[in-house]
Amino acid sequence: MKLESVAGRTVLVTGAAMGLGKLFATTAVHERAAAVVLWDINEAALKETAAELTELGGTVHYHVVDVSSQEAITEAAAAVRAEIGDIDILVNNAGIVRGNQFFWETTNRADIEKTMAINSLAPMWITLEFLPAMVASKSPSRVLNIASSAGLVSNPRMSVYAASKWAAIGWSDSVRIELEQAGHEHVKITTVCPTYIDTGMFDGAKGFWFTPILKQDVVVQTSWTQMKAGTPLLVLPWTSRFNKALSGLLPIRARDLFLNTVGVYRSMDHFTGRKES
Repeated sequence: MKLESVAGRTVLVTGAAMGLGKLFATTAVHERAAAVVLWDINEAALKETAAELTELGGTVHYHVVDVSSQEAITEAAAAVRAEIGDIDILVNNAGIVRGNQFFWETTNRADIEKTMAINSLAPMWITLEFLPAMVASKSPSRVLNIASSAGLVSNPRMSVYAASKWAAIGWSDSVRIELEQAGHEHVKITTVCPTYIDTGMFDGAKGFWFTPILKQDVVVQTSWTQMKAGTPLLVLPWTSRFNKALSGLLPIRARDLFLNTVGVYRSMDHFTGRKES
C-alpha cells in the first residue's frame, strides 16, 4: 500500500530533541500528522523542540525516555497508547557513538553495553511495542530504522558502533522479510544506512570523497520519501553501496588496501564526537 503523506496519522520519533530526529518530527508536522510523539533523554532540548513544533501548528506529545532501558521503553509506550492510541509511523532514530580508540584500549566497558542497548536493542524493543498493532490495523504503516554505513563495512576505531549497526541492519531487514512472508504488505520497513552526517554526532570524523559528510536535511528528506514509498534499504551515498559491493567481490586484503587508500579506514582518526551537555 502506498503512503502519499502522513497527514492524519500518528508519528513517533526517537532521539527527537535535535539533529535528524528533530527534522523528522518537523517534517511530520509540516505534513499535518494527527499527532507527533517525541522521545529523547535530553529533557531541556526535548521541551524546546516540542514548543517549536507546537508553534508550527503540530499536535505534539513528548516523553523523556532513556531508550537504553527496556523498562523505560515499556512505560513510555504504555503512556503513548493511553494518550493517543496506536502509532502509524515509527522512526527509530536514537543512537550514540563512542570512539577513537582501538577496541583493546576500551576502559569504560559501560560504553559497550550502552552502545549496543541504544543502537541495537532499543529499536527492537520499541518496534515490538508498536508493530503488533500496525499489523492488526491493515492500514498503511511504516517503520523507519536509521542504521549506518558502518553496518555495511568494517571500520577501525568504531568497532562497537559498527557491531551495533550490523546488528540493527540484520534485524531490521529480517523483520521486513517476515512481514512480506506473512502477507502484511501494508506495513513497510525501511532501513537507512548513511555515512557521517553533519549533526555534530561525528564531529572530528574526516570526510573524504569516498566517505563524504552528508547534509542532515538531505538525509532526512531522502529517508522520509523512501520510507513513504516503502523502499526496503537506503544506502547513502552511492560510494557506500560500492564499498559494500567491494567487500563481497574482492579478496579481503585487496578490499582493505583499497579502503585504506581512499581514506575510509582513517576517517575516525580524529573523531571527537558531540560534547556531552
